[in-house]
Amino acid sequence: MEIIADKQQQALGRTEPFSVTPVEQTLRARLLDEQDLPLSHPASAGSHLLEPLAKAPLDGYFDAREKSGIDAFIDVPRDEAVLYVTLMEALQVAAANSREYQEAKERVFRAALALDLERNTFRNILFARGETQITTDRSGDTTRSGVETSGAAGLNRAWQTGTQLTSQIAFDLVRMLNAGRASSLGLQADASIAVPLWRGSGRHIVGEPLLQAERDVVYAIWEFERFKHTFVVTVASGYLGVLSQLDQVENAEDNYRRLVSSTRRARRLADAGRLPEIQVDQALQDELRARDRWISARQAYARTLDNFRISLGLPPDARIEPDRNELQRLAELARQRLEAEGEVAKAVAGKVPPADAPIILAEPDMRHAGPYELPEDVALELAFDHRLDLRIAQERTFDAQRAVVVAADALKGELTLLGRASSGERRSLGAAALPDARLRPESGFYSALLSLDLPIERTAERVAFRNSYLTFEQRVRALQEQEDRVKGDVRNRLRDLVEFREGLHIQAQAVRVAQRRVESTSLFLQAGRAEIRDLLEAQEALVSAQNALTTALVNYRVAELELQRDMGVLSVDEKGLWTEFDTMEMRHEGS
Repeated sequence: MEIIADKQQQALGRTEPFSVTPVEQTLRARLLDEQDLPLSHPASAGSHLLEPLAKAPLDGYFDAREKSGIDAFIDVPRDEAVLYVTLMEALQVAAANSREYQEAKERVFRAALALDLERNTFRNILFARGETQITTDRSGDTTRSGVETSGAAGLNRAWQTGTQLTSQIAFDLVRMLNAGRASSLGLQADASIAVPLWRGSGRHIVGEPLLQAERDVVYAIWEFERFKHTFVVTVASGYLGVLSQLDQVENAEDNYRRLVSSTRRARRLADAGRLPEIQVDQALQDELRARDRWISARQAYARTLDNFRISLGLPPDARIEPDRNELQRLAELARQRLEAEGEVAKAVAGKVPPADAPIILAEPDMRHAGPYELPEDVALELAFDHRLDLRIAQERTFDAQRAVVVAADALKGELTLLGRASSGERRSLGAAALPDARLRPESGFYSALLSLDLPIERTAERVAFRNSYLTFEQRVRALQEQEDRVKGDVRNRLRDLVEFREGLHIQAQAVRVAQRRVESTSLFLQAGRAEIRDLLEAQEALVSAQNALTTALVNYRVAELELQRDMGVLSVDEKGLWTEFDTMEMRHEGS
C-alpha cells in the first residue's frame, strides 16, 4: 500500500484510503440474510463463508476483513418492508458492493505488485542453501561409505548501470563412515562481477523495465480515477432511469384510472341517449390499451430495477429501491428554473403577429442556459487539463519513444568486463583425509576477462527496432484519436445540454397545454359540444407529455453529469461520493 499511496500523491496530488481487502459484512450479505433471499452457494454471501481448506498456506490470511463502511449504517428491515436508498447512498453502496468497482481497484493493486517485483531486481538478494548426501561406493576393491554435507550463502546485486555482482561463501563437511572415519572441512569464498561497457549499459537501458513499471502504476491510478468518474455517472444515470420508469408507471396508472372513469361516463351518457354506442366502444378500447400500457410499464420498471440492483452488486430479488423524493427534488429545481424563465414568456404572451407576417424561427439561445453550459473553448480547455485518459495517451507516446531508444541499443556490439576472485578449497569424500581448508587470499584465484561481440549479425534486433518505431507511430496516432474523441465527447455533451434544456421547456409547456386540453374537453363533453374521442385523445396526449417531461428532466441532469465526466472535472472520493465542478467559482476566477 505504500507504493499506491506514493503514486497517488504523484499522479493526483493527494492520497486517499485504498484497499482490496473485503469488508466484514457487505450490504449484499445482509440482504441475503435479513431478507431471507435464496442463494445457490455459500460464496454468494462472501468468500469468508466458504469452508477453509486443510493446510491453508497462511493462517488467517483469507479471513482478513476491513471494517464495514456505509453498508453498516444502512438499516435493513427484517420484515417485508422495502429499503429505500438515496442517490448518495446508492453511490456508496455501489463502491462497496459492485464487482466492477472491486475489479478496477484490483487492477491498481496488480500494477503495484508488478512494480514491487521489478524493484526487487535492484535490491540485495540474499540466498542460502544446503544439502546432505550419504553415499556408499562398492565399485572398487574396498567399500567406501561417507556423509557429505555442503552449504552456501551469498548475495546477488544488480545496479541500473548494468553491473551485476554475485558473491558467496560455501562450506563442505565430509566424513568417512569407514576407513578410519576421516573427516575434513572445505571452505571457499567466491565473487564475480560483470560490467557491460557497450550494449546493455546505462540507466536509461537497464532501468527501463523499472521505469515503465513505475509509470504503469501511475497509469493504473489514473485509469481507476477515470473509471470512478464514469462509474458514478453510470450509477446516477441508472438510478434516475429507475425513477423515470417508476414515474411512467404512475403516469400509466393515472391514465388508466382516467380512462376507466371516461368509459363509465360514456356508458352513462349512452344510456341516457346522449352518446352513440360506437363512442362507448372507443372509450372501452382506449381503457384496454391503457391497462396494457400500465401492465407493461410495471414489468419494465421491475426489469429496470433488477438490472440496477445487479449493477450495484446486490441481488436482483432484494427489496431495495431508489428514494422517490430524489426525482421530486430534481423536478423542484427544474420547476424553479422554468418559473424564472416563464416571466420572460409572459412578457411576450398575447402578441400574435398577423397570419401573413414572415415566420422567423427562434434559435436556441444561452439566456437561460444551465450552469454547465460553458463556452466550447472553455470546456475543451478544462478537458485537456483534466481528462486522465488523454494524459495516459500522451504519456504512452513518451513510453514508445523510450522503447525505440532501448531497441536501438540492442543493435550495438557487446563489450563486457568480467572479473572473478576465489579463495579456499572445496571438499568431497575423496579428499576426506586432507586437512581442513582455510581462506588464504594470498593463494587465491583471480581473473579478468574482456569479452567482445561485434554487431555483425543483428537481424532479429533490427526487426525489433523497426517494430518499435512502428509502435511509436501507432502511439502517436492513438494520441491524436484520443484527443479527437475528447473533443467529440465535450462538443456532443454541450449539444445534449442545449437539446435537453429546450426539450425540458417544450415538454413543460406541452404538459400545461395537455392539462388544459383535458379539462376543457371534459367540460365540452359534459355540455355535448365534444365527442368521447376528443377526450380520449386529450388524455393520451397528457400521459405522453408527462412521460416526455420526466425523460427530459432526467436527460438534462444526466447530461450535466456526463459533461463533467467528459471534461474530467467530476471529483469522486474512495467512498464513491462525488463533488461536482463549481462553475461559479471558475467564472469568478476568470473575471
